[in-house]
Amino acid sequence: MSEETIQLQIDAINRKLDLILEEVYAQRESRQSLQDLADDMSIIGKDIFKNTVIQLDKAGIEVDPEALTGIGLKLIRNLNNINEFLEMLESINDFMKDVGPIIHQVGLDTIHKLHELEQRGYIDFFRELSKSLDNIVTHFSADDVRALSDNIVFIMETVKNVTQPDMLKAINNALAIYKNLDMDNVEEYSIFKALMEFRKPEMKKGIGFMITFLKKMNEMQPQNVSSQQSAVGSQQ
Repeated sequence: MSEETIQLQIDAINRKLDLILEEVYAQRESRQSLQDLADDMSIIGKDIFKNTVIQLDKAGIEVDPEALTGIGLKLIRNLNNINEFLEMLESINDFMKDVGPIIHQVGLDTIHKLHELEQRGYIDFFRELSKSLDNIVTHFSADDVRALSDNIVFIMETVKNVTQPDMLKAINNALAIYKNLDMDNVEEYSIFKALMEFRKPEMKKGIGFMITFLKKMNEMQPQNVSSQQSAVGSQQ
């Protein structure tokens, strides 16, 4: 092996030793820095502890060292949980930042829609409707509502029959005639004049209608009673 080769190997070894020494010096400086930091933190911690003890003593508060130590150990044991909680808070904060503009826009849209409904009279309508419902609730008792529930079928059948076109037309005609009557200037009829009116075809037809109506009503009563009894029996 030549001297040149040996010198190259020695130079390489020297460079490696220099690197090792630099790393050792860096580690020594790092340890020294950590030691200095630990010493400084120890001094600061002692000062904080001393001041805390003085403040607690002035406030008349007694601290159990064992309890304080237990709290410290619990905090150390739950560092992962505390970290997860802080991350959750950060996630919630980010979520609120993202959702905030959407909630703000929804609030504005809701306010505009309520203003529109108020301008169109819906708010006043529902306010008066609530008053009507309140009057109904205060006027009728629970027994009245129960009776209404028991007879709702007959009520709906009655409403269905009344709202037929021919029935509505007849009711409207009757109301129109009553509205046009002048109750202060009703013509007076003597018995003789009334008997003469009864001889007219329209009066005979009207009397026939009344008699037929009363007869049909009388015929319908037994059927209504039997149907109600059958309905009650089926419910039982």
